[in-house]
Amino acid sequence: MSALEIVRLLNREDRKVARAVAHELRHIAAAVETTVRAIRQGGRLIYVGAGTSGRLALLDAVELPPTYGIGTGVVIALIAGGRKAITGAVEGAEDSASNAVRDLRAIKLRSRDVVLGIAASGTTPYVLSALEFARQRRAKTIALTANRRSPLAKLAGISIAPEVGCEVLTGSTRMKAGTSQKMVLNMLSTAAMVRLGHTYENLMIDLVMNNQKLSGRGVRILADASGAPLSSAEHALRQSGHNLRIALLMLKHNLTAKEAKQKLQLAKGHLRRAMQV
Repeated sequence: MSALEIVRLLNREDRKVARAVAHELRHIAAAVETTVRAIRQGGRLIYVGAGTSGRLALLDAVELPPTYGIGTGVVIALIAGGRKAITGAVEGAEDSASNAVRDLRAIKLRSRDVVLGIAASGTTPYVLSALEFARQRRAKTIALTANRRSPLAKLAGISIAPEVGCEVLTGSTRMKAGTSQKMVLNMLSTAAMVRLGHTYENLMIDLVMNNQKLSGRGVRILADASGAPLSSAEHALRQSGHNLRIALLMLKHNLTAKEAKQKLQLAKGHLRRAMQV
């Protein structure tokens, strides 16, 4: 096959991924609500995976704190083999059931946590062991797999199983299966953060502005949300101590930073409720 024929084939197969994920929307929504309830009660969302699945989980977890202003301990990713497995293969790591229990004990797994096991095959010992231990601890369990008849799917309280079909390169689950995992994790974490109030309309109101690019984005978010000019948004943001929620209240209700902060505290941090008072 020519290069063009190969990429056309890959593209044709990739179109199947979104359709497969669409069949799982009810299960994904159930996982979102389970996650939201857990976090509201002081629990955590804990991803567990090996190889590609673990790396995709880690990618999702590390991007949430700066995007939504949550603590780094709210969503955690455990990967078989630990830090070494992030950049390279660790021989036998995914086959160790005992390491999964050890890793969950190390982060002090609690009953109010949610453990989401990710494995395309649904047979990875590290991930299966993690869900079994989570069940023993009475934590909520979710499976993300490409095989709805797998042991992992049967073990979890909620099973998300986009069946993407055979890979173009047989057994290379970093392709369609990996793409489906990335799509589902994006949906699940984004929807959970929206339900938890970490957005305002379609804007990242809790964005962490820790560099020049993100500071500029913060000003644009504030201007879009308030309808104020950029100069007014910049001024309010400085006055608020670079807190987008407080700055938005200042601009919407013509308040000082102190008044806006008090208004937000009275609403227990609920931005939309504070806007309506």
